[in-house]
Amino acid sequence: MPGPKGIAGAWKLAERAKSKRGGKVALRQEFDRSAPDALALWRDTHLESLGARNYSAGTLETRREALKTFLSWTAERDLTWAGQITRPILESFQRWLWRYQKSNGQRLGWSTQRNTLGILEDFFRWITRQNVLLHNPAFELDLPRPEKRLPQEVLSLSEVERLLAVPDVTDPLGIRDRTQLELFYSTGMRRTELCRLDLADINTERRTVHVRQGKGKKDRIVPMGMRAIQWIERYLKEVRPRLCLDTRTHALFLTGYGGAFNPDFLSRMVSTWLKQVGLKPKGCCHVLRHSCATHMLENGADICFIQQLLGHEKLDTTAIYTEVSIKQLQEVHARCHPRAKRAGLPKGIESKAEASYDDHCADNTGTNH
Repeated sequence: MPGPKGIAGAWKLAERAKSKRGGKVALRQEFDRSAPDALALWRDTHLESLGARNYSAGTLETRREALKTFLSWTAERDLTWAGQITRPILESFQRWLWRYQKSNGQRLGWSTQRNTLGILEDFFRWITRQNVLLHNPAFELDLPRPEKRLPQEVLSLSEVERLLAVPDVTDPLGIRDRTQLELFYSTGMRRTELCRLDLADINTERRTVHVRQGKGKKDRIVPMGMRAIQWIERYLKEVRPRLCLDTRTHALFLTGYGGAFNPDFLSRMVSTWLKQVGLKPKGCCHVLRHSCATHMLENGADICFIQQLLGHEKLDTTAIYTEVSIKQLQEVHARCHPRAKRAGLPKGIESKAEASYDDHCADNTGTNH
């Protein structure tokens, strides 16, 4: 969840802006832990319990930053103990989130606010169960209404082809980049999943990819098309041996320095390629994931198979692609809407129909007057 991280980043920028010193400013890292019910003390214990329950490192970092933002807000108001937190105080923090402006002047998104408050709900529910508090101050806290947003506009088939053709395949690094794009579009993987791929995860004989520890620490096996397989075989034969500086490196895709890719670096690469073909870079790697799912749905794939391909836990998450894909709705509209059908009439008949319609409107106008 990128929302709370965005809050933490905005909070750090605000703290740095207050300081007159140059360079990196040391932020408040320590909070009061002297009291038995100190918020910081139980924040640490709460995160340890989540780690013991096998929560992913990404989830722990997201919650740590969101709770750190809340603790910084309470510390400015001399609220350092759990017993001092009441529901009105949490509602005041909620209003602060709503009013908060980032460095670019924009407010936090509703999903960001909702995710942060949800983390607070979980935190206070947990410490109440630990008998730190008699009553949960976050009980029945009214969260912002969730927004129902569709994925960004997917690429058309011609746009996908233009994007795939950007890397220069006469260069070894261009072959690697083309292979990554082909694998993105063929499997619908997330960027972190692609960066984590090892050599053993690719089975060209069975035409499958073993995605390990995806979102929610879930493994899955997904198919890949022959076009992607051909580029992978070429990359493994011609390029990877030249990039590998250490035989103990098992990562499938290697940078020019012989190491595995960083997801942010991969996003910047895809963003640059999208700009080169005149497309909006929003979404970057994820736009190929959306395009893969939408194109399969439009070609008749069952939504349950798309759910398995993308690794969604709930079918409701995958069902959103039925709203993005309007191909069937367009077909029904063209078949049933009277004005859509008229475009298919012969030219002479179409002009007569238009004239008849205009005469009908004129007669009605005269009658009304």
